Amino acid sequence: MERNIAISQRESYAPSQFTEFLWWLSTAEKEILVDSVIDRNRYRIIGMTVLATWLFATFTWTYFFSTIVDSLIMAIALGLFMGFIILTIDRALIKGITKKNKKNFTALLFRGVLALTIGTFMAQPAVLYMFDKEIRLQTSLDNEKKKLLKRQDLDVLYKSQKDELTATKTALTKELETGSAAVDKLRQDFLSETDGSGGTGKVGIKDIAIAKRAEYQKLDAAYGELKKDRQAKIDSADVGLKKLEADIKKSENEFTAYMNNGFLTRIEALENLLKNNSALQYRYYLIVFILMLIELMPVIAKTMLPSGSYDEKAALREEMEIDLAATNMRKEQMLKEMYNQMAFDQDKEAITSFFALTKEDRNEKMQAFSRQWKEDHHQSFDGLWEKMKKEILTKQEN
Repeated sequence: MERNIAISQRESYAPSQFTEFLWWLSTAEKEILVDSVIDRNRYRIIGMTVLATWLFATFTWTYFFSTIVDSLIMAIALGLFMGFIILTIDRALIKGITKKNKKNFTALLFRGVLALTIGTFMAQPAVLYMFDKEIRLQTSLDNEKKKLLKRQDLDVLYKSQKDELTATKTALTKELETGSAAVDKLRQDFLSETDGSGGTGKVGIKDIAIAKRAEYQKLDAAYGELKKDRQAKIDSADVGLKKLEADIKKSENEFTAYMNNGFLTRIEALENLLKNNSALQYRYYLIVFILMLIELMPVIAKTMLPSGSYDEKAALREEMEIDLAATNMRKEQMLKEMYNQMAFDQDKEAITSFFALTKEDRNEKMQAFSRQWKEDHHQSFDGLWEKMKKEILTKQEN
């Protein structure tokens, strides 16, 4: 059998905890909204948009910080913190939209620009996550280009030193080659003279052959000294060139160590992708627009949904609270003024009684001072007056 319920209790409504949470997200006052049947669902919808924006902001900021810090726990903690800040901003934005200022273009423009700015930034990490594979590939290509440019810059930086060492080595090598050719020629002349194939045509060691041998041996000894000296300088030039190459390699390794896959590097790679891929450009801007709408959803929903009984009740309740606050302040002021007046009256009576009570005693004390002055022939009247002022007269209150 159905239980009989009093008429006054049939319309009571107890929202679930999730509904109360959505109402809190939408900045609605539960005590007023619980009796507004139509507006209950409206503010649930607004709460859902705020919840979606909150989750989206938390995810995008977490991904953003994951490209900066190495600790996943730190990235999640920072993402939750920034998501809470975005939630606070969204609640402040929609709380400021009321029935009275929904048509205020300046206020709506400010809220829209603020939400659009936040949405534009939050869209970037989301886009990077969606095109992660393509961006990683482009980042690899961009890093290789940076390495080539760095190598070119280093070559230009060390070019003068390398050219100087190379020119010195070339000149020394050419000098050795010239000396070696001269020694080989004299040696060949000597051998030709001994075998009869050249010179005088006589076979054997004769005077001319002996002279040529002496000339050859003298030049060969001089070439040996020259080769020893020049080879040392050539080796020194080779050491210098190797050192320069090692410095260049060290600079390249240091430059490579600074390369990363951070947020700005990915943004740069994304821009390069957009420049080289016209098919991606259209879809990129479409995705960014959709992602920005996620941040704008709470403001759009609060602006587009019509105002119902809740807004009217909230406005009337606010006016009532303002009137009550003013009335209470006036009453408090009246009570304070009455207290001060009564305290003044009571203090006035107390002071009057005090002076009336001490009048005879003061007169007696003045007479005592007068008799003492009369008996003391050395005290002047001015001295008596100073003593009277100090002992008898009262001091004015500051």
